[in-house]
Amino acid sequence: MGRFFGGHEDPLLVAVRSGAPVSMPGMLDTVLNLGLNARTVTGLANVSGDDWFAWDSFHRFLHMFGTTVMGISAEKLDGGPVGKTVEQVKASVEALQARILKLGGRPVPEDPWQQLREAIEAVFKSWDCDRAKAYRAKENIDETIGTAVNVQAMVFGNRGQNSGTGVVFTRNPATGEPGPYGDYLPRAQGEEVVSGTARTLPITHLGEHQPEVYAELLAVLRRLETHYRDICDVEFTIEDGRLWLLQTRVGKRGSVAAVRAAVDFVHDPDISLTPQEALERVPVETREKARKEVLAGGAAAASDTDLIDLGLGASPGRATGAVVLSSEAAADAEGDIILVRRETSPEDIAGMAASAGVLTTTGGLVSHAAVVARGWGIPAVVGAHNITWYTDRLVVSGREIREGDVITIDGSTGQIWLGEVGGNDGGPPDDLLAFALPQLAELENWATQLEIPV
Repeated sequence: MGRFFGGHEDPLLVAVRSGAPVSMPGMLDTVLNLGLNARTVTGLANVSGDDWFAWDSFHRFLHMFGTTVMGISAEKLDGGPVGKTVEQVKASVEALQARILKLGGRPVPEDPWQQLREAIEAVFKSWDCDRAKAYRAKENIDETIGTAVNVQAMVFGNRGQNSGTGVVFTRNPATGEPGPYGDYLPRAQGEEVVSGTARTLPITHLGEHQPEVYAELLAVLRRLETHYRDICDVEFTIEDGRLWLLQTRVGKRGSVAAVRAAVDFVHDPDISLTPQEALERVPVETREKARKEVLAGGAAAASDTDLIDLGLGASPGRATGAVVLSSEAAADAEGDIILVRRETSPEDIAGMAASAGVLTTTGGLVSHAAVVARGWGIPAVVGAHNITWYTDRLVVSGREIREGDVITIDGSTGQIWLGEVGGNDGGPPDDLLAFALPQLAELENWATQLEIPV
């Protein structure tokens, strides 16, 4: 990179990230922009020619270090927007430093090497945090495998108008439809996309505003999918018009997507899964779940007057339950519930595991709530922006919805209804099922030929 860690003229900044052998999205800690202090932020401002970018990066680093490494509550540390002018963001940095000193009992270290050591230790320790343990219990992940820690050079999605960040799947993880699926956020860093706190843009927005970068991204996605012979989940950053890949992993997908992708990969000459491999990826339990999801597609709809909002369908399926507004309430509730949050954080894992469905008022298709819900087969709707979330109620179009009120969400269409919305008793016949998902019929035909249980 031609930069030096701790250098004052063109400082090397790093990201400290987890590297577990099994994907645990959002469960382990990350620290970005590490290496900034009172001197290096000036060097970053000078070399970039953008004071706002440098001080915005400094603010992001201080906040992540304070919460992740020092253990300060994000709610207590948040101080509102950082500001649109250099003077405002500098004032926000000073105020944040004062809050960290007051709440944490010490300042963020000035020495980049001390910052690095503390951040590495924090990422290792996050393996044993409550949210990670809850996720591993749900996913049956071995407690003893542990995590690595990766230290990467930073690239900056918040550096200028031709910069941004995003998360994209090589195909739709809910339906298996080929083509890029994900979110993009101009002049931002990745945490804003996956946390669900920002109102993201569809990945096609990148194609409209930076077509050359978008074309390069599509080529990379195809290369990754053929290399891994599977759906890939890719985090990327664009810095001043240059595409950088941060990481990729095999993408979590719903049962319908698992069926369609496995069959498509058998027929794709560049991937050439065998029917045996396809069936190993889609066992009988997944095939049966896909069948039920397709049958549920014929469910009856409520009248339009019961429809209270339309969000983004993030994880397929329809769920009805009583509204709960906190993960603590969800974990203690009885019966079917819908966990409703402004956005979900990794700390909401226990509440999500206890819920029949998840609804968030912010966030996009690759936010934490969407990815985890798809992996667990929980219906989810995200980005229901017309619903205002409060700690004790929801408000939409002047109507109040309280904890205990029943709602129905549809994770395929994004529809949200007040009350219970039932489904058809019989569902579509088998020939309609084969028409709706021919890949399922083909997969089960292979199972019969190979004498594998259908």
